[in-house]
Formats: sequence, structure tokens, C-alpha cells
Amino acid sequence: MKKYHYLETEIGLLELEETNTKLTKLSLVMKKTKPETPSLFLEKAKIELLEYFLGKRTTFDLELELIGTSFRKKVWEQLLEIPYGETVSYSEIAKKLGNVKLTRAVGGAIHHNPLLIFIPCHRVIGKNGSLTGFAYGTMIKEKLLKLEQKQK
Repeated sequence: MKKYHYLETEIGLLELEETNTKLTKLSLVMKKTKPETPSLFLEKAKIELLEYFLGKRTTFDLELELIGTSFRKKVWEQLLEIPYGETVSYSEIAKKLGNVKLTRAVGGAIHHNPLLIFIPCHRVIGKNGSLTGFAYGTMIKEKLLKLEQKQK
């Protein structure tokens, strides 16, 4: 059974989704569309996110469930390796996966990241250092990067 919780943050309203005591989705939404379900797991997720936004947390302890194709999962697993406050390019991730020609496919997989912040897609930038290709817009990406760089 899926459970939901919402959290208002400096980047907007976040919707958290839990399935079987694993975080399956964290997304930025315009409004609450699902009833909130009490859950100790989602309370912990909320606390970890609040600590992140306060600059008191650089890693997360929650169990995540990655739902996607095997290629997307491989890309998301690479994102989990990017240290807090640092960035890498799309092409660097493609190289780590063994083929720089996969750069566009890497971008597509990152665009479908279901766990904003927890899987730090905001830490991926263009080869020239530009803030490109963020599903929630470059302003949100910039806010998250500045938050992390300020706390580093």
C-alpha cells in the first residue's frame, strides 16, 4: 500500500511516496492531490529532508526503491555516488557507464529520476559547467546546488 506525505520547503511543496517501508518517489508538486497517510517511515523522511535544507545533513539513511529500467537504475546509482556539494557532467556519467555516446540517454534517465534530492540529479551539469536539463527548472537546480555549496 502506498502512503503519502507532503512537506513545504524553500523550493516548493514536496510529495513523498512510500511503498512497503521504502521511499519510492519524491517530487515537487503544485498542490496536495492525495490524502496524507501517517507513517513513521515518512516522518523520518521528512526529518531527513528538513535537516538537508537546514544544511545539517549531507547523506540520507532511508531505504530507497528504484523503479525503472535497468539502464535508468544504473544511471541513478551513478548519481548516488556524486558527493554532496559537488557536480559532474552528463558525459562523465556516460563515461563511467562505459560509453560517452550514451550522454543523451543519461540525460533522459536523469530526467525520469523519481527521487528528487535523494538521488541527486541536481548535481549533474553540462560539460561546459552550465545548469542544463533539470526537470523542475534550472532555478530549482541552482537553489539546491547553492544550498549544498554554502554548507560544504
